[in-house]
Amino acid sequence: MGLLHRSLKGLLRVEIDAAELDRLPWRDFGNGLSMARLARAGARELVLYRIEENADPNAFLRHEHIGGEFYLVLKGKIADETGAYSEGDIVYLDPKSVHTPRAEGETVVLVLWPQGVRILE
Repeated sequence: MGLLHRSLKGLLRVEIDAAELDRLPWRDFGNGLSMARLARAGARELVLYRIEENADPNAFLRHEHIGGEFYLVLKGKIADETGAYSEGDIVYLDPKSVHTPRAEGETVVLVLWPQGVRILE
């Protein structure tokens, strides 16, 4: 699996407005993981994931990114088979990449799927 990773910690400062974040149309998966769709055009989606501090460690299911995945960790830390990424880290996974992310503590991640995502069993 190809991976492109860069930290923007020295270049970018992210401040999350909790009240605005709460106003988004969250889909609660019932395991400490919620997703808010920010934009969608065909198979492309821009979403925010919010993971609670006490979320199920297996909240994310194993999945494939048809056209790759781009994400920016806005708060907290997320890890998968490729490594661990914290606030300010920007990550790109190649098309057809498969992974099972897990959050460490309260986490917010901005995600772009250029061609969608497919859940694997």
